[in-house]
Amino acid sequence: MKPNIIYIFADQWRKQAAGFMGEDEVITPNIDRFAEESLVFNHALSCTPLCSPHRAALMTGKYPQSTGVYTNCKIGADLMLSPDEVGIGDVLKAAGYQTGYIGKWHLDLPEMNLSPAPESGARAWDAYTPPGPKRHGFDFWYSYGAYDQHLQPHYWRDTPEMIKIDQWSLEHETDVALDFIRSRGGGGEGNCKGKGEGEGDRKDEQSEGQKPFALFLSWNPPHSPFELVPERYKELYRERELTLRPNVSADHLAAHTGEPFESGDEALLRYTRDYFAAVSGLDEQFGRIWRELQQLGLAENTLLVLSSDHGELMGSHGLMAKHSWHEESIGIPCLMHWPGRIAPGRTDLLFNSVDIMPTLLGLAGLEVPATVEGLDLSGDVLGQSRTDISSAFLCAFPGRKEAMDAYAAAGLDNRQFGWRGIRTGRYTYVVHKGYMPGAAVERILYDHQEDPYQLHPVILMEAPQEGLMLELEDELRGWLERTQDGFEL
Repeated sequence: MKPNIIYIFADQWRKQAAGFMGEDEVITPNIDRFAEESLVFNHALSCTPLCSPHRAALMTGKYPQSTGVYTNCKIGADLMLSPDEVGIGDVLKAAGYQTGYIGKWHLDLPEMNLSPAPESGARAWDAYTPPGPKRHGFDFWYSYGAYDQHLQPHYWRDTPEMIKIDQWSLEHETDVALDFIRSRGGGGEGNCKGKGEGEGDRKDEQSEGQKPFALFLSWNPPHSPFELVPERYKELYRERELTLRPNVSADHLAAHTGEPFESGDEALLRYTRDYFAAVSGLDEQFGRIWRELQQLGLAENTLLVLSSDHGELMGSHGLMAKHSWHEESIGIPCLMHWPGRIAPGRTDLLFNSVDIMPTLLGLAGLEVPATVEGLDLSGDVLGQSRTDISSAFLCAFPGRKEAMDAYAAAGLDNRQFGWRGIRTGRYTYVVHKGYMPGAAVERILYDHQEDPYQLHPVILMEAPQEGLMLELEDELRGWLERTQDGFEL
């Protein structure tokens, strides 16, 4: 019997921001208990720590060099996940799964790239994705492209009519997810209608409750704006003293946030409190789903995964947001739970974005498409085999319009710049060629065993000639060849 699959991933949630990790001072009692009963990945990674590239890798098991989704789907960048790609939803639907997608998609071309006033009301980077191949096999659809007003979100179903909601997005999407689970799992009368949706927009598929279901739930918080979180979660941290990470520096943050800080530390503490508040809200909503699975009797045959798309630097190394090779940016939480099949514990397996799709399919006993570039590590997850992984490949590309224009003006392909790197069990090695033409090339080595906060990198301005850095450069060169990356060392 195939397992139900629920894959939940938050946006910009770093792996350090979970209580059981013992790093950030964040309150997550439900997730902490879940971790005790799950397989926890110590080294789950976002191969390209940016929203759309990770999502494309998650869906297809392919690197951004192959999908073409190397930066965010946004105004001024005509890229999207091609309808011709084979996605995990396509495979699951073909295998008889009832499929659903709820929340942020961010893999479609922004509608304003095609029209100044789309019928759907989508603005900026947002998009309504109509039924068809661009949904990649997800039949139930309650989603949007990219929109960060967390307290007043909106969604689309199967028409361009926008569904506007006056509720914290994470809580509302959990409500919709619970309806989906109840109807597909045969545990209730829900028909997955979001609040504000008209009657009869979609037939009730409760009759298909005996078929396995696969739900992908994409939460936007704790993505910025950090302050857009209900007060009840902020109250948890209002008087709480927090200690910033040892690698936090507020010296250069004004350039990243645009905020004229009187005191960098005070602003960072405010951001951090709000960020942690959103994670605590995430924890409460996740707890609702976990409890519902148990009450419905579905937990035993449900593969439940909790993860994110990339991290949040929150002042570490003087940076905000993501898109860097630092652990706060590339490190994502990943917990897998399947009672009786996946043994609880921790694993040091290097688990990259591209490995998620084939591993989920492998756990479901389904054939992995030949198009996939990642690894099916289901045998490792089930304790049946052990894969020797020497390194995980990491990459990021210049994606801002001014940078893309500058490279084009210089007759250069912006996709051959940015940075490339590898993460091993102990080291991170990066070659950084910059985000504008003419930038100096740096080679950067971190030893996580000796320097866990990445405060003391070894930096070379020339190619290494011997020793560990030469070995790691050769390893990186192999990845560039395998991914057919035009980035030259």
